[in-house]
Amino acid sequence: MNPCDHHASCLSHALEQAENRCQALGAKLTPLRRRVLELIWANHQAVKAYELIDRLSTEDHSVKPPTVYRSLDFLLEQGLIHRIDSLNAFVGCTHPHEPHDVRLLICTHCDQITELTDPALDTALALALSATRFQPSRAHLEIHGLCAHCQEASK
Repeated sequence: MNPCDHHASCLSHALEQAENRCQALGAKLTPLRRRVLELIWANHQAVKAYELIDRLSTEDHSVKPPTVYRSLDFLLEQGLIHRIDSLNAFVGCTHPHEPHDVRLLICTHCDQITELTDPALDTALALALSATRFQPSRAHLEIHGLCAHCQEASK
């Protein structure tokens, strides 16, 4: 199930952004890295590394885990994907051209992942961290629940 009714343009836009980002950073988006990114963007759901290995392997050619993990590491380093710690999986980044903290909304019914961007939330979190004098080295928030589509479908 994919509640995104313009997913083909999501995929196209993500690949275009990846090409532009890599070119700007002087990084090489090899065919394998691009294919891994395409598979991650195949829908708006989390993808595990071993699912990628299975999808990339054929009857006469099996892809080894280190090959896929190197591609995932590259895509993470370039800010093109996010790791979902709670699911041990990956999802495409919706705005890789901007440095940002990761805030993911994970639907426990349809498995759709939405990246939350909200300047007011950023400001509130910065103020709260400042008040506690806590200096984060990384901010990664995962919220599990029901997306609007699944809430409507259950009515």
